[in-house]
Amino acid sequence: MLTHTGTKTIDTERLRLRRFRREDAQAMFDNWASDDEVTRFLSWPTHTDVSISQFVIDDWVNSYQKDETYLWAITFRDKDIPIGSISVVSHNDRVGKMEIGYCIGKAWWHQGIMTEALGGVMNFLFNEVGANRLEASHDANNPNSGAVMSKCGMLFEGTLRRSGCNNQGICDVCWYAAIRN
Repeated sequence: MLTHTGTKTIDTERLRLRRFRREDAQAMFDNWASDDEVTRFLSWPTHTDVSISQFVIDDWVNSYQKDETYLWAITFRDKDIPIGSISVVSHNDRVGKMEIGYCIGKAWWHQGIMTEALGGVMNFLFNEVGANRLEASHDANNPNSGAVMSKCGMLFEGTLRRSGCNNQGICDVCWYAAIRN
């Protein structure tokens, strides 16, 4: 059984994962949401105007009223500007299962930032929320996302052929998971 706490601030060595604020819309738009390369394998379309980012952020901020919401802005501890997001995209309280999704601006790819963010979130969800199983998935054509999952101790569990849909169309989906020890 999960003990929902809502989104709490998580500090890692370099990062601060915090709740989004309404004033984060421009950073979201500039740093990742308006970039076709970043959204290539995501299920939501590239933002064409900051007003779309503002609408999304407003919805996210309102969602913090629910303790079942886990949605973080990824920032550096010494610079409070969002460079990406990480969240629980679904959960099953009965079995204590939570699915994590994430994205980060291209300027911060291949620097270990997403691995650090995912590790911090996994630690929080296992130790504070009581998750039994954490899982994440990626388009088979985006192996870098799977590398992040693997570096955080998630094990590859298999590929479901033609089981997902993103901005590239219908795709094969690779699943990874970690179980609380």
